[in-house]
Amino acid sequence: MSGTAIGVIGLGSMGSGIAGRLLDTGHAVTVFNRTASVAAPFAARGATVAANPAAAAAGGLVITMVANDAALEQVAAGEHGILAALPKGGVHISMSTISAALARRLAEQHAAHGSHFVAAPVFGRGDAAASGKMWILTSGAAAAKARVRPVLEALSQGIEDLGEAPDAAPLGKIAGNFMIISATEAMGEAFALLEKSGVDARAWHAMMARSIFGCPIYANYGRIILDRAFSPPGFKLSLGAKDLGLALTAGQDAQVPMPFASILRDRFLTSFAQGRGELDLTSLALNAANDAGLK
Repeated sequence: MSGTAIGVIGLGSMGSGIAGRLLDTGHAVTVFNRTASVAAPFAARGATVAANPAAAAAGGLVITMVANDAALEQVAAGEHGILAALPKGGVHISMSTISAALARRLAEQHAAHGSHFVAAPVFGRGDAAASGKMWILTSGAAAAKARVRPVLEALSQGIEDLGEAPDAAPLGKIAGNFMIISATEAMGEAFALLEKSGVDARAWHAMMARSIFGCPIYANYGRIILDRAFSPPGFKLSLGAKDLGLALTAGQDAQVPMPFASILRDRFLTSFAQGRGELDLTSLALNAANDAGLK
């Protein structure tokens, strides 16, 4: 599907990686970002810079990667939004982490306008987006997903389809992020126990990361925690708190108690009280170190 015209709205760490990857793979890319200067490097690489979200969506295929529900609603239904601009049969690919309720609402709004909404939230940081190594969940109408699959394949190392319900992939993403946050807290507590007891936490982590916890989250996030490499952030702690809030809301809506999510909410509040909201999500682990009296 090289050469396809695609709009990309939102040029933060993830959106920039996505736009860059699409340019690398030969797509005709139009970008929009609220802070216009962020788009300049993409213009230098041949991308078209849109004046507003509507202009980015005019080609019929648009990706959004924005911070939260409010930002996506503004981009979709606000003045010069993509809902009114997408041509009949056009597809909006939402790659942000959003609530299930918003996914359902946007799917209905797109259907009323004769366009399609495909939820395609991702796992991976900006470097994974830039190198086409993200993992993607999808949900939405089968025909729309089939149309955009080649684009998603250019951005990912794996795609898992969760069906036609528009909120299925967003819920899968929310559940996945809850597990990532939980692992971060668990590592912080384990490292604090070892460090205060005089055990080499790095050697222990190296063993865990290549054996029973051999996966990117434990390997990479554990290294970041041990290195205290919390700035610049790859994923801000404030965004992690937003995602945890989505998990708690989803649990309440489905009448699913999530007691550990409630504990994590308080851990985020402690981090905010310590002024860490702009640090990396992994700085959540500092709470355990501080509680243990570690320097």
